[in-house]
Amino acid sequence: MYENILVPTDGSEGANMAAEHALGIAGTYGATVHVLYVVDVRMSPISTDMDREEVVQLLEQSGGTPTTPVLQRAEGTDVPATEAIRLGVPHETIHEYVDEEDINLVVMGTHGRTGLERTLLGSTTERVVRTVDTPVMTVPLSGD
Repeated sequence: MYENILVPTDGSEGANMAAEHALGIAGTYGATVHVLYVVDVRMSPISTDMDREEVVQLLEQSGGTPTTPVLQRAEGTDVPATEAIRLGVPHETIHEYVDEEDINLVVMGTHGRTGLERTLLGSTTERVVRTVDTPVMTVPLSGD
């Protein structure tokens, strides 16, 4: 049923809760978890001219990438996990990744980063739910 499960992460508590659920589902179905961090080009000082390696290096110098905690959790399981870091508009980039990597399920938190940024941009999760043709599981902060 599920071979490739995508967990988009922004490093928030909501994304981490979603990752826990994704790892559990992947363990049950023998799926691979894809951990995706999208550097939002609209909000980031990172140049779109930078290549992926330059972006990763810059992120690691500033404290690491939001994918690291999810990958570390996966290491303690039998679940294979792969990392992807992309530049773009989050919901559009997630949609592209779903199509490119033949994703069967997207697992996302209902709450990511909040505040003014969310108010201005709307919910990435909501936009993904409305635009992808793949099932999307949303996980509330309570994790239930």
